Amino acid sequence: MARIPKVAVIRGDGIGGDVTDAALTITAAALDAVGATGFTCDNIEAGAACFQRTGKDIEPGGEERAGSADAIFLGAIGLPSIRHPDGTEISPHLRLRDRFQLYAGVRPVRAYPNAPQRLADPRAADLDLVIIRESTEGLFYSAAVHDRSPVEGDPAAPSAVSDIMRISADTTRKLHEFAFRLAARRGRRGKRARLTCVDKANVFKSQAFFRSIFDEVSTFHPDIETGYNYVDAMALDMVRQPWEFDVMVMENMFGDILSDLAGGLVGGMGMAACGEIGDDNALFQPAHGSAPDIAGRDMANPLAAILSGAMMLDYLAARCGLPAYEAAAARIEDAITAGFAANELRPMEFGGDMGTIAMTDAVLARLHRTE
Repeated sequence: MARIPKVAVIRGDGIGGDVTDAALTITAAALDAVGATGFTCDNIEAGAACFQRTGKDIEPGGEERAGSADAIFLGAIGLPSIRHPDGTEISPHLRLRDRFQLYAGVRPVRAYPNAPQRLADPRAADLDLVIIRESTEGLFYSAAVHDRSPVEGDPAAPSAVSDIMRISADTTRKLHEFAFRLAARRGRRGKRARLTCVDKANVFKSQAFFRSIFDEVSTFHPDIETGYNYVDAMALDMVRQPWEFDVMVMENMFGDILSDLAGGLVGGMGMAACGEIGDDNALFQPAHGSAPDIAGRDMANPLAAILSGAMMLDYLAARCGLPAYEAAAARIEDAITAGFAANELRPMEFGGDMGTIAMTDAVLARLHRTE
């Protein structure tokens, strides 16, 4: 008998609570629609507001509880007015990535009917891509989770500061294996199944190393079409011809930048879902920020969080042996697609008239309509 999954829920800061509530409402309704028992939630306090109140960015024992759950769902972290003394953000989620080695950052990029499309070419209406961002190394390796020692000399005016880009063979090999498996899975679902390695191998030896491991892993996946693109050329191609790509795998900072660019092509960050997946743990979150200026005002677009919730259900289906969870995830995707097609989803983010509650209710109505 399959067990009931447990999800660690971190609402975080700003609109994190608003969009998390929307995602949990929709995932529960989708599971109910397919006759599946819902997951249990373990609520954990973390974020900038937690840091301001307690001096800690996550409640005592929170990291251990997150690690013992079947998945972690995060609303949003960070407040502009609350920072570490060195000016960096409060970022317990970066530490969770590192602690649980959530190396595969999966960022789907999909165009929906009647959602804003920034490119005039009609082929942009069918965009369906995935960016896979390595999430534990790269240039982010030097983030606060690894080094918060003071800079030599006057910390207010250092003469020079450096950051390390780390690319390890073990993590990079696992990342590329994950990317090839995802491309193969998309191929089974009728997608192109083409994997592009995005790097700067012509300049940095770390990036040449990244590409060499891609080539090594590719020999075990001869059925997957492969390609290469330097990151600067990739930025150009994301605007010029994004429909030529399917799955793209890249270093941490490159993925951080290009995934936001890609989100802009299909409407904005309110559509940017994200899963960060490791061998034993996974975290799901909307890729947008905490937007404290609209928190609690029923203005946030909850779709990125809802779509992240669907990704989490898909992950839990495989982790916990619950095929009904995969069906529920597909149901959410179908409801959002149908809702946009019928012009029933009009988020304020896109200049529409629907806030967080109305958007959530509209997706709920679509879920019930497809029963």
